[in-house]
Amino acid sequence: MSKAVLYKVIFLNHGKVYEVFAEGVTSSGLYGFIEISELQFSDEGVVIDPTEDRIREEFADSEVLHLPMHSVLRVEQVKSRGQCKIRDRESGEKVTPFPVIGQRKTDG
Repeated sequence: MSKAVLYKVIFLNHGKVYEVFAEGVTSSGLYGFIEISELQFSDEGVVIDPTEDRIREEFADSEVLHLPMHSVLRVEQVKSRGQCKIRDRESGEKVTPFPVIGQRKTDG
């Protein structure tokens, strides 16, 4: 019994950088697109990272993602699945779906 191949796919989506894990990455039948299938998430249970839960909800009904080639930044074959992430495109910092208390902009 061979272990399934796992890929880490990093792509741009609505101005954010998404990192997801999938078992299937191929050229799409649609010209200029990459096909991502069989997205992998951690077992449901205690939510450790709300960002991964947000990605799971966003792509819950998706069987296959067809990403434009120019939005895909990197595809890596990996040995194990890590955390799915959403990062800010400019700063590279992780985006959290909850507001951070104590960090408000003030008018000069």
